[in-house]
Amino acid sequence: MIRWMASHVGLARPYRFERTIAVLVSLVLGAFTVALVWRYGLAIAPVPGSPRSWYFAYLAFLLGLGIVCARWPRVTMIVLSLAAIEIGIGFGSVAMTRHDLADSDLMPSSAPRQVERVWHPLLQATNVPTSRTSHGKYHVDSQGLRGRERSPQELRDRTVVAVFGGSTTEDLAVADGETWPERLEGLLGKDRFAVLNHGATANSTVQIVIRTAFYQPAYGVPPDCAVYYVGGTDINSSHIRNLDPGFATYQTPLLVDALEARRVEHLLPQVSPLLRLLGRLAAFAFDTARAPPKPEGRVSAEPDPALEAIFLRNVRSISSINRERGIATLWIGEIFDFASLDRSGGRGGLWGTYLKVADLQALLSGLNGLLRREAEMLGDTYIVLDEKQFEAADFADGEHFSAKGAARFASLIAPRVAEVCRKKERPARP
Repeated sequence: MIRWMASHVGLARPYRFERTIAVLVSLVLGAFTVALVWRYGLAIAPVPGSPRSWYFAYLAFLLGLGIVCARWPRVTMIVLSLAAIEIGIGFGSVAMTRHDLADSDLMPSSAPRQVERVWHPLLQATNVPTSRTSHGKYHVDSQGLRGRERSPQELRDRTVVAVFGGSTTEDLAVADGETWPERLEGLLGKDRFAVLNHGATANSTVQIVIRTAFYQPAYGVPPDCAVYYVGGTDINSSHIRNLDPGFATYQTPLLVDALEARRVEHLLPQVSPLLRLLGRLAAFAFDTARAPPKPEGRVSAEPDPALEAIFLRNVRSISSINRERGIATLWIGEIFDFASLDRSGGRGGLWGTYLKVADLQALLSGLNGLLRREAEMLGDTYIVLDEKQFEAADFADGEHFSAKGAARFASLIAPRVAEVCRKKERPARP
């Protein structure tokens, strides 16, 4: 056995040092990969069956195959070249993002994709309903909303509350049953109220205007009142020069790739950084929907009048649509754990393209103040909250609620939602 192994790696007469080199390259690449995994903390709490776990298994297979095929050096070099490319692209892209040289990496995700999204001509990306056989922690109903399936009759027998916002409304950090819209429904009374979660990751008030105008009814039933938890995504566009009124300069087209809504994202396996890179290059070259270039602008701690004007215009548009439909409108300005975000450095020290994390608290508080005044002028309801009502444990990452925070948030807004929506309760729908 020992002699066979020595012969296999080229260390038995007649010596075959090309085999030895192939085995050494496999071992060096393996050690290098382990060092990179440790250096960037990529194996912390791995989720079995996740794309990243399969990526590591894929690399281990290639490196093992390089040793097994040592008797055929040419085959080994092809296998190890592929392994080196996959390692270089995957870990290299992580290094670039960690050092603020790239906006995103090609490292497969550490958890299975919670929700599938496809391209949408108005919204850029929309949720795909969850398969009936899926048993994940995130369920999307037939209307593309997060939550369990409903029926038109169920909604007609209850006061329907539609909630709109970005990922903090979609509540990505918690499992089904723990989101604040679900907690809110429980506090209001499931026998009398139905709270439908229209929240969608990375949506600003631009997308929320569209959702309100065209996609507000669910199961063919319009809501009795609508709650909007907004501000955080909009403020990302602060200080972009010549800001487009529909955020078409940057935020809106960015959704296609940020939410992985391109068809190629679903056709190519996530376990291969090389294939993901080739897919993105193909999309860049041939796809009509192009990734937006970084817009011109400047980093500033000052409020952005152009951004504020667009934000308030969208607020007025949403309020007007709801008023015409007889739907009560409630507004809540987003709140974060600013201390946690500041300590972590947020998104590479920046929140938006030209907004520092350290400046976020003052600017978002200012935007929330404008939202409150505008809501009062429009005759809408503004629910006043303060970050001091929350603690660090209420947030999963400084931005999104933990299960505890979702429950606290729902308990704080439930009395006002019940009061306003009860006043607007309609006669039984035909």
